Amino acid sequence: MAMFTTTDGVEIYYKDWGRGQPIVFSHGWPLDADSWESQMIFFANHGYRCIAHDRRGHGRSSQPWDGNDMDHYADDLAQLLERLDVRDAVLFGFSTGGGEVARYIGRHGTARVAKAGLISAVPPLMLKTAANPGGLPLEVFDGIRAGQLADRSQLYLDIPSGPFYGFNRPGAKVSQGLIQSWWMQGMMGGHKNTFDSIKAFSETDFTEDLKKFTIPTLIIHGDDDQIVPIDAAGRASAKLIPHAKLIVYPGAPHGLTDTHKEQVNADMLAFVKG
Repeated sequence: MAMFTTTDGVEIYYKDWGRGQPIVFSHGWPLDADSWESQMIFFANHGYRCIAHDRRGHGRSSQPWDGNDMDHYADDLAQLLERLDVRDAVLFGFSTGGGEVARYIGRHGTARVAKAGLISAVPPLMLKTAANPGGLPLEVFDGIRAGQLADRSQLYLDIPSGPFYGFNRPGAKVSQGLIQSWWMQGMMGGHKNTFDSIKAFSETDFTEDLKKFTIPTLIIHGDDDQIVPIDAAGRASAKLIPHAKLIVYPGAPHGLTDTHKEQVNADMLAFVKG
């Protein structure tokens, strides 16, 4: 397996497929690089170099007790790009990965980056606060934490079986394969790491990071996202990022990179080529 070791001793797994302009994919919670496989094989077949890593504590990467926060996630991504000497890259972040991309740009700038995409992404802030009344109450995330401590395996079946892919909506075409893949990826991650990451994705404020975006940015969000509500996320980010392009998918769920993958791939490719 392709691995590298960060400056604080964490082993990070990554994939590096194809040749051409690099496209780098950051995954969501509690998944790993495999969650991007529909996009990676599509772009690699269209002449791009596709890179994706398992975030620290997730998938095939090692499971450090500490450092499960957005600053470390962003710094790990920076070290990966440096190790592979990635330049003129397009960064795509899904859900928590969108926060990783935002914090990367906030901390490390855009010298290696040509464009960015936030797909069903958590920025600018998921948590409801006085300044962010459209966010979700802390009790929602406390409930996820309680569910993880009580029965992580069952929680990781319940989320994809219901709101993640919109399988709880009337008439939804349920894929047991997607549910099982989500569960498998989640269970490969460390218990402590994925638990800590709930705080990282829900309570980190990316407002100042988004204001540092100086590159073309694509935002894709479903207006039936039950995990990361569009008004507090995609639409709010579009107002903060100069000249961002927002594409709203009517009726689409959070996990639209799978449920709407043909449309997502086409929109992402048009953005990369544009």
